[in-house]
Amino acid sequence: MITTTEKELNLVELNLKGKDFLTLADFSEAEILGLLENAKKIKEALRKGIAFQPLQGKNLGMIFEKSSTRTRVSFETGMLQLGGHALFLSSNDLQIGRGEPISDTAQVLSEYLDGIMIRTFEHEKVEELAKYASIPVINGLTDMFHPCQVLADLLTIQECKGKVKGLKMAYIGDGNNMAHSLMIGAAKVGMDISISSPNGYKPNEEVVKRAEGFAKESGSTIVITENPVEAVTDADIIYTDVWASMGQEEESQARIQAFAANYQVNEELAKHAKDDYIFLHCLPAHRGEEVAAEIIDGSHSVIFQEAGNRMHAQKALLVEVLK
Repeated sequence: MITTTEKELNLVELNLKGKDFLTLADFSEAEILGLLENAKKIKEALRKGIAFQPLQGKNLGMIFEKSSTRTRVSFETGMLQLGGHALFLSSNDLQIGRGEPISDTAQVLSEYLDGIMIRTFEHEKVEELAKYASIPVINGLTDMFHPCQVLADLLTIQECKGKVKGLKMAYIGDGNNMAHSLMIGAAKVGMDISISSPNGYKPNEEVVKRAEGFAKESGSTIVITENPVEAVTDADIIYTDVWASMGQEEESQARIQAFAANYQVNEELAKHAKDDYIFLHCLPAHRGEEVAAEIIDGSHSVIFQEAGNRMHAQKALLVEVLK
């Protein structure tokens, strides 16, 4: 197999070595776009069967307090393809699950590993881990943010639309971690975003204000509305997520009652978007709840390309922060 280097791939030099990836708010437009450009080049090399392994000898610890299909497989396979090794660390197997302070865990893991990816509940836990670790920490998901998913989303949009700046995204559903990260990501790259959620389920106001600051800098707009038709009108991208995320199972019935009447992405709603809109979903999806089967399985849906791009976007990130 032919092997290649960063120089031969002509990767964008971003100088992110050792930097934490907790939210997209900490990254500039140029850094985000650079990661997307590098992801495309790394993806193309893989497609051509060219080995790109700059992380030989590097080890990534993956802490999972929330289970996942896409996060585990994409990070583990991505590290392997880059020449490194990924170590699955269940909270049930770590002392952190038995009460060891996060600060102690961070410092101990820093002695063994080159980086940590964590998928957990409270965002404060990721921040504390990053504070005490001397190696880069990557947020694989918290209840507040999901930045790795949005990197993959932006990569998918760029592949399908040829750009990200100047487009309009409509997000329909719960004002959750996806809504928060999509707002920040869109605002950073100059994409308009409209978020439609029922009263009581809107995005966090502090996150909205922070994203609005980024939008002002990039010239994009953020609209928060309870009217899904307003949000979807003339949209280039329609995005949704489950109504009850992991850890909210007890709220499931109340959430279905709040969302079911107006917040399902279906053909009636989608007809207000542009004719060539694309549909995105971070998965897993509940067909018949947040999205109708004819939408998620229809011609506008690119959800599996989007899911595949998790690995490619994260490989670009891993190369930058671990090299």
